[in-house]
Amino acid sequence: MDALKQLQTFVSVVNLGSLSAAARAEGVVPAVIGRRLDALEERLGAKLLVRTTRRVTLTQEGAAFFEDGQRILADLADAEAAVGSGSARVRGHLRISAPAGFGRRHVAPHVATFQRQHPELRVTLDLSDRLVDLAGERIDCAIRISELADSSLVAVRLAENRRVVVAAPSYLSTRGVPQTLDDLDRFECLSLGASQARGWTFKQDGELISRKVSGVLECNDGAVLHEWALAGYGLAWRSLWEVKDDLTDGRLVTVLDGYASPDYPVYAVMPQRKHLPQRVRRFVDHLKTAYGAVGYWD
Repeated sequence: MDALKQLQTFVSVVNLGSLSAAARAEGVVPAVIGRRLDALEERLGAKLLVRTTRRVTLTQEGAAFFEDGQRILADLADAEAAVGSGSARVRGHLRISAPAGFGRRHVAPHVATFQRQHPELRVTLDLSDRLVDLAGERIDCAIRISELADSSLVAVRLAENRRVVVAAPSYLSTRGVPQTLDDLDRFECLSLGASQARGWTFKQDGELISRKVSGVLECNDGAVLHEWALAGYGLAWRSLWEVKDDLTDGRLVTVLDGYASPDYPVYAVMPQRKHLPQRVRRFVDHLKTAYGAVGYWD
C-alpha cells in the first residue's frame, strides 16, 4: 500500500507541477508529500525529481518512471472499472479520436451529452484525419470510417456509410463528365494527402480496385476538400453523410455511380485489453443508440 501511495503521489506532483499543488489536491501539508517522494527515491535508489520552492523537474530516470507509473495507475483504474461494470457510475479519463469532419458533426455533440450524463467523467476528444496509434498515443476509442486491416484492434460496427465521387455542376460543365475510371486521368482529383495514398476505391467487374488519382490540390483536411469541390476545383471522393445536403440542393452531383464501392462502415475501435473500461463500453453503446435512432442520418 505504501508503494502504491508513493507512486500516486509522484504522478500527482508531476501532473500538477509542484508539491504544494499535490498537497492541496489531497488535503495534506506539503511536508507529507515530500516524505513520500523521499521514501520512493530511497526505495528505488534513484533521483526522480529536482525540487525547488517553485517547481519540480523530472530527471531522466524520473521521466521514464513517470511514463510507466501513469500506465500502471491507468491499468489499475481500468481493472477496477471493469470489475464494477454493474455500477451505474462512469468515471476516469476517456480519450477519443475521430476524423475531423465526422467528429465535429457526429461525435463531438454525443461526447458532450455523454459527459453530462456522467459528471465524474473527463473526456479528451482528438479530431484528426491521420491514422492515430491507439496504444502509442493512449487512445481509449477511435472512430474510423473504412474497412479495418489491423486485427489487433477490437472493432464495433456503429453505422453504414457510402462514399461517392462528386463535383460541382460548374466544374463538369467546363471539363465534361467522366464516364469510366480511365477518364479520371483527365480530371483534377482533390486528394486527402498521404492518408489516401492507396487511391480511391471502386467496384469494377465485380471486384474492388484502388485507383490512383492525382491533381494540383491536396490537403489532409477533408472539410477543405469538400469546400474545394463546392468551389468547382475538381472531383472529390467524399462520404455521403458529408455531401448529402449538397446533393439534395444541387450544389454537387455524383459521377461514376456505376463504379460505386460497397459501404465503408463507421467503426469504434479499441486496443485489445483484458479489461475494457466501463467508460469505453458505455460510450460505444451511447453512439450505437444515437446513430441507430430513426431518421438520424436524414
